Amino acid sequence: MKKYTDLQDIDNIEALVNEAIQLKKNPYQFLDLGKNKTLVMLFFNASLRTRLSTEKAARNLGMQVIVMNVNAAWELEFEEGTIMNLTASEHVKEAAQVISQYADCIAIRAFASLTDKEKDLQEMVLSSFQKYASVPIVNMESATAHPLQALADAITLKEFSGKKKPKVVLSWAPHPKALPHAVANSFVQMMQLLEVDLCISHPKGYELSDAVVKNTTVIYDQEEALRDADFVYVKNWSSFQSYGQVLSQDPTWMMTQEKLGTAKFMHCLPVRRNVVVEDAVLDGPNSLVIAQANNRTYAAQIVLKNLLENQ
Repeated sequence: MKKYTDLQDIDNIEALVNEAIQLKKNPYQFLDLGKNKTLVMLFFNASLRTRLSTEKAARNLGMQVIVMNVNAAWELEFEEGTIMNLTASEHVKEAAQVISQYADCIAIRAFASLTDKEKDLQEMVLSSFQKYASVPIVNMESATAHPLQALADAITLKEFSGKKKPKVVLSWAPHPKALPHAVANSFVQMMQLLEVDLCISHPKGYELSDAVVKNTTVIYDQEEALRDADFVYVKNWSSFQSYGQVLSQDPTWMMTQEKLGTAKFMHCLPVRRNVVVEDAVLDGPNSLVIAQANNRTYAAQIVLKNLLENQ
């Protein structure tokens, strides 16, 4: 592995998941691997789990960690050929090269704007650092993808699945704000790589990109989609076609214990209680959200381990 910006960077997902589960049993066994190595983490957007888990993962490997809240420090320019006479005082061309001298790996978190679809699809922040940095890049969530979360989800599924081919449902849920597609995109793409029976359920108007969905079954009737489910992953996302818009806040799409039945419940967190999912589900015995959050460390750690081994 030379970088980890999307799931295509994984050569063998089954092997990587198994390696992460083994690493979890003794997370400090490779402390010498990261000795005298530095991870620089750049946050263009705030974070709780991603920040803490990735830093923990790096320290488990013996790495030094430098964290920058970029937008709170200074504005970067990403456009080529621009005349920099506005607020941005530094171009990513210089910034990426300079940071590369201080880092052995750069991890970046930068959300979608949800206002300019084409710009978001271009992944300007992530792709610019890939272009100008001279060290491996890790995607800690970008405009269109969250591959670290998806890897943690795959680890969780492996740990809790008792079937060779479980039924997995990704269900949309209401939310008062417009949210990006990154988590849903990467979850669908990850499940397409695994031995699962996947379907997606959402109200009409919330179709994800055709490039993501491909041949995955989409069912607009949530009750029908949830029938015989083994795992239910609940997530809100805004409209992709009417880009960034909230078309519905239908409360009947909230996940309840009655709908969930005996299925395992998954969510990336943070989650709005009694809007996205009711308390009975989150606090119930079938909730895997804390286990998922714990696996964020081992997803990041196995990625960093592979990057360090290939330097």
